[in-house]
Amino acid sequence: MRYGREPAGAARGRGRARGFGEVPRPHLPYEGPRARPRGALAALALAGCGALLAAGCSPPGGSTARPGSSPPDAPASARATAASGGPSGSPRAPAPPAKGSVTVTGEVAKDLESPWGVAPLPEGDLLVASRDKGTISRVRVDTGTVTRIGEVPGVAPGGEGGLLGLALSPSFASDHLVYAYFTTESDNRIARMRYDPGRAPGQQLGAPDTILRGIPKGVIHNGGRIAFGPDKMLYAGTGETGDTALAQDKKSLGGKILRMTPDGQPVHGNPDPDSVVYSYGHRNVQGLAWDQDKRLWASEFGQHTWDELNLIEPGGNYGWPEAEGKAGRPGLRDPVAVWKTDEASPSGIAWAEGSIWMAALKGERLWRIPLSGATPVAQPEAFLQGTYGRLRTVVALGGDRLLLVTSETDGRGTPKAGDDRILTLTVR
Repeated sequence: MRYGREPAGAARGRGRARGFGEVPRPHLPYEGPRARPRGALAALALAGCGALLAAGCSPPGGSTARPGSSPPDAPASARATAASGGPSGSPRAPAPPAKGSVTVTGEVAKDLESPWGVAPLPEGDLLVASRDKGTISRVRVDTGTVTRIGEVPGVAPGGEGGLLGLALSPSFASDHLVYAYFTTESDNRIARMRYDPGRAPGQQLGAPDTILRGIPKGVIHNGGRIAFGPDKMLYAGTGETGDTALAQDKKSLGGKILRMTPDGQPVHGNPDPDSVVYSYGHRNVQGLAWDQDKRLWASEFGQHTWDELNLIEPGGNYGWPEAEGKAGRPGLRDPVAVWKTDEASPSGIAWAEGSIWMAALKGERLWRIPLSGATPVAQPEAFLQGTYGRLRTVVALGGDRLLLVTSETDGRGTPKAGDDRILTLTVR
């Protein structure tokens, strides 16, 4: 059984930005396989908090197949939810168009090393985690200036581990707490730190308060995405570290989606009221996002055949290692959409304009999955294919605006001048 991602050094051509703060090439709206020329792009002013989403790897896949097949039907639970218009039965919003578009509107930052988690601050600047350095930096969106605010003690980078997801407390305006998911010498854990921008650069993070420890660690499949949901609870995607049995072991925190209070305690309403385990049977979850009806979506790495986008339901068994892709087996939740592993290796996801937007590492593209309720209305579309290399994280900024983070300096890419970078997008 092979694990990990594709070997480094794969050749490809990528557009380069002319200079810092300028609009990178190509700067055309993408509408399918070919781009139609448009006028010059306006600069995007960032404001407000975005939802945080996540990354990782899949091994080489097989022959080319149509994304979303295997077979194309959504799970019965997804169809039922879609028919009602949402979890509460509220009227469904108009379905997005079958064909979308992506316009790269600017470059927020460049020359970043192994960026992973991103947390937008209330005033619009960004906190960015460096997986391999174990540091958190602040990026000024108006100038692109990158300032290290501090280092997270105890981070032990290695393989796919290190400093991974970031999230801001739901009460950040008053408590100034930054949450981080990271790998240590013994485990993966989640800690929170107070951020004080009034202190000297490099010394602005307080001592970490660990709220959850004991998440299995490995050279591969460490999961790492964390995000606060609409319920103000903290969710975390974990991996099974290559030990496939962990995914079905409900006593293990590996291969799961976890749900906890901001203090790291089990939440009333979890499938097991004494456990933070929310769903299980996952291989390596690195993307979390909620749609307008507060449904939770997650991206997941397959092994040799199918990467997945899943609609998450509490207590759901998502099949690994008993199933990969759409198995149609009783008791297992089928994914809503699937991709060959060489087309995806999905990382972070975000919801915007009626679609899930999914970053692909090995696939080196941004996928759009248009949804009516919980049901895809068309086949997934690929944008920016091969243009910026490996794509790690997508962050929703509200409306039609996204942030996109590249991942060329993670040891699996072929970095060029300016990598890694954070781009701004307008999507439809």
